[in-house]
Amino acid sequence: MPETDTKPRPELLRGVVHPWHHDIFGHMNVRHYAPFFDDASFFLYTTLNIPISWMMEEHGVHIVSAKAETNFIRELKAGDSFIIDGAARRLGGKSMTFHLRMIHAETGVLHATYDLTEVFFDPRTRKSAPMPEAVRERLTPHLIAD
Repeated sequence: MPETDTKPRPELLRGVVHPWHHDIFGHMNVRHYAPFFDDASFFLYTTLNIPISWMMEEHGVHIVSAKAETNFIRELKAGDSFIIDGAARRLGGKSMTFHLRMIHAETGVLHATYDLTEVFFDPRTRKSAPMPEAVRERLTPHLIAD
């Protein structure tokens, strides 16, 4: 899927590939992408002005991950540095999907994408909950074309 949306996306994380990230084929193994993207997703909330602590204190909800899909586009090797940025891709009634990109820090080449669907969750009832309107208002400016 080509990345065509030109809306600015906040930088969430910077990383570097080390030799211990390699597999037998000499590039970063797929299992190492998940921790980088997961760490970046936690920064996304604060960066977009929707800290999880605020959602809990003001609205009594937090989020849980429901689905994560990684697309591996181009391999990374030891010494490669990368930036992960992100934006909201879809806003539903009780869930949202974020789209994160792993981009080579020197060349700007796209190496991987990560689509993360998060569900709003009420910890008292242990069930999904509607997205608070204040959260939707804060996410809407960061919504990119699907």
